Amino acid sequence: MPPDRLLAGWTQLSVRRLIGLGLLCAGLVHAATTTRPNIVFIMTDDHAAHAISAYGSKINQTPHLDQLAAEGIRFNRCFVGNSICTPSRASILTGKYSHKNGVPTFNPFNGAQPHIGKYLQQSGYHTGIVGKWHLGTEPTGFDEYSVLPGQGAYHNPMFLERQGRRTIPGYATDIITDMAMDFVRNRPADKPFFLCLHHKAPHREWSPDAKHATLYDDRDIPEPATLRDDYSTRTDAAREATMTVARHLNRRDLKLPPPGGLTEAETNRWYGTVPMEVTTTVNGQEVTLKDEALLRWKYQRYIKDYLRCIASVDDNVGRFLTFLDVQGLRENTVVVYTSDQGFFLGDHGWYDKRFMYEECLRMPLIVRWPAAIRPGQVTEAMAQNIDFAPTFMEIAGLKVPGDMQGRSLVPWLRGQHPRNWRTAVYYRYYHDPGHHNTRAHYGIRTETHKLIHFWKVDQWECYDLTKDPAELHNIYGDPTQARVVARLKQQLVRLKRDVQDHDEFSVTLPKDNVDSLSFVPAIP
Repeated sequence: MPPDRLLAGWTQLSVRRLIGLGLLCAGLVHAATTTRPNIVFIMTDDHAAHAISAYGSKINQTPHLDQLAAEGIRFNRCFVGNSICTPSRASILTGKYSHKNGVPTFNPFNGAQPHIGKYLQQSGYHTGIVGKWHLGTEPTGFDEYSVLPGQGAYHNPMFLERQGRRTIPGYATDIITDMAMDFVRNRPADKPFFLCLHHKAPHREWSPDAKHATLYDDRDIPEPATLRDDYSTRTDAAREATMTVARHLNRRDLKLPPPGGLTEAETNRWYGTVPMEVTTTVNGQEVTLKDEALLRWKYQRYIKDYLRCIASVDDNVGRFLTFLDVQGLRENTVVVYTSDQGFFLGDHGWYDKRFMYEECLRMPLIVRWPAAIRPGQVTEAMAQNIDFAPTFMEIAGLKVPGDMQGRSLVPWLRGQHPRNWRTAVYYRYYHDPGHHNTRAHYGIRTETHKLIHFWKVDQWECYDLTKDPAELHNIYGDPTQARVVARLKQQLVRLKRDVQDHDEFSVTLPKDNVDSLSFVPAIP
């Protein structure tokens, strides 16, 4: 890591500590306005846990997220129920699986249904969301919103607000953080607040800001051990997926400059194609890369831009935490950091998400709550994104609605160990074939094993996660594992029934209109 970034990161952390001590009295004054905690819910898009140094990243450093974890609790086993952006966000809002909230794919979110924003708003919280919404309908349950249309833009982004549309010059991660600060500054003084601070980064096309544009130029990022996975024991789904670094990153992903003289349509077509050889300069000489050399070059090109976007996120998390200290809000504010799912960082040769494999099944989850959490906690408790809404309800002193399928994580935050906590999680992905030619599947992940059923083609995979954490050896057809597989199938049937997923239907992939610049009208 370059010394200037490391120094800047730790300097800012030191400033935060000093400010926090110096403004203790101010914090007591602010906290006196309410006994209910404020809640700041920071969520990024596609941020893999293994790209956070608190989670043991071998490829980058995230000093501000690490400090947040050191001051609170880190969940090592938090899992998404459907690893794709829109469905995950709907599950987080409602506390329900996709088959219960009406958003198994890119279906527009029915804003008329109850969700955490509405519950907190109705209980007296001042609610707001800034940044990425990505649910296809106008936000409900928020007193204030300023959200990106669809995926939004990294540079000079447009925002949709109750008053109309607004384009703001600058970089999205910085702008969204500024908006979050404005929300806090201008909030009603007599109410606690619930703020969703949702970044676009580090979603594809992984476009960094000028500050971080040359970060990592001086070194290569270590390649994942499974970058050249041949899927030899897997089902057809792994071999058919079209999201490999080697064969599917296009010229836009790789930031290759187009040749001159092309029309706009020709330029777009050029950007959308996949280069199977690239001419570039290496050590002052022009060389043409292909095959293995091209794979290495593509991986570096991809992962460095991805990590540059995360560096900006980490800096802005630090900036916002310092702001909370300055405002005297540290002690009475719960800060949550997560992503809407994990992501493949060249693991199994892939980018993107969707599959039930660990790299995109696992989400980061870090929570700081000085009033309740002893610093430096780490838990192996199995958490899911459907647990977030119940957790926010309990933090706010509200009863968790009976139709929420998740469970509050507050006991774990307080250092307790609830009885009868889950020992397995349920997963279901609906597209078939979806973007990147991924196949529909559902499955169970226990503390030691994983069973996946690609149900439309009736193919199975099973992994012993204790012996094979990289999930390279499918043991489903191994006669010596027949009893293990049989038990897992029984558990899967029970869990599927318990979460009330009774259907076995295919879902036709709709045309992807979630990036349109207008909201789809809310379903009445």
